[in-house]
Amino acid sequence: MFNKSAVRIPQCAMAIVAAVWIAPALLIGQTKPSSLPRTAEGHPDLQGTYDLATLTPLERRAGTPLVLTDEQAAKLEKDVAQRTDALAAPIKADRDAPPKGGDGSPGPYGNVGGYNNFWLDPGSHYTVVDGQRRASLLIDPADGRVPALTPDAQKRRSSADYNARPTSDAAAREDDPGFEGPNAYNDPEIRPLAERCLVGFSSTSGPPILPTYFYNNLHQIVQTPDHVMILTEMVHDARVVRMNAPHAPTSVRKWLGDSVGRWEGDTLVVDTTNFSDKTRFRGSSESLHVVERFTRTGPKTLRYQFTIEDPTTWTEPWTAEYTWPATNGLIYEYACHEGIADCGLRIYC
Repeated sequence: MFNKSAVRIPQCAMAIVAAVWIAPALLIGQTKPSSLPRTAEGHPDLQGTYDLATLTPLERRAGTPLVLTDEQAAKLEKDVAQRTDALAAPIKADRDAPPKGGDGSPGPYGNVGGYNNFWLDPGSHYTVVDGQRRASLLIDPADGRVPALTPDAQKRRSSADYNARPTSDAAAREDDPGFEGPNAYNDPEIRPLAERCLVGFSSTSGPPILPTYFYNNLHQIVQTPDHVMILTEMVHDARVVRMNAPHAPTSVRKWLGDSVGRWEGDTLVVDTTNFSDKTRFRGSSESLHVVERFTRTGPKTLRYQFTIEDPTTWTEPWTAEYTWPATNGLIYEYACHEGIADCGLRIYC
């Protein structure tokens, strides 16, 4: 799945420059409240389009620090730029076709091929928060790892009923023996919702809103006094946050949850509950509770922070954050939807 926004991918030479030079917009510290752009109601104006592409993963390797040195970040970013350059080399026109049934690689598609690297935009730099290049989005627990699953969550994820229902989260399906293998695509009803072009990949639609690490990285925020809309480029999801409103009754369940917002000083706080059991963010349950905080840190940057709580799934809450840099790039239509005739279930078209 791709659209014309993929042409935003920088040329390799630009990527190499980016590897050793961090854009000034990402280095801007906390802006004085008096200088923040504001709406007519006096709240910070968060409106704009933001590019969430980053090399910073959600988690980091055990035992490694949260903050990268300038030298570490520059080397890692340069390595990515060089790898991108190598992958951009012309492909042999007379290369052999992949073997029938694939080459035996894990997964039902057997590494028969997909997009070449030109179409991908996983990011070229590590996110910078408070002037620090971060090795992970996750900041609490301090080890940078998602907390352990509870015994109930482990039992739930291994049940046949749990694995027989569709979900937006492939990670929640990794224990399902039918999720991979030669017959994995025989039943569309058990495929992840994101794969079926119904919600965004990798929780890019949120909440929580994560980078795709793939392509289509843009998000747009539109504010009114009573609502905040967050539009996700990947799979075209639009989440509407009701300001200063009660949550819907618990009988109302949504794939993206029920989001209500409030202002705490200059920070927009979005509280989301009422998730459907088809969401299952990293194996979560209907008890998932996400609190997001959007804080303008400069004329062209936001700090996005979220806290996850689901006592039926994780042994403790966990928190992550990263910077959203503004962009002048345009959000294009994500012209892909479930059931396109020529594409089958894996709608990479």
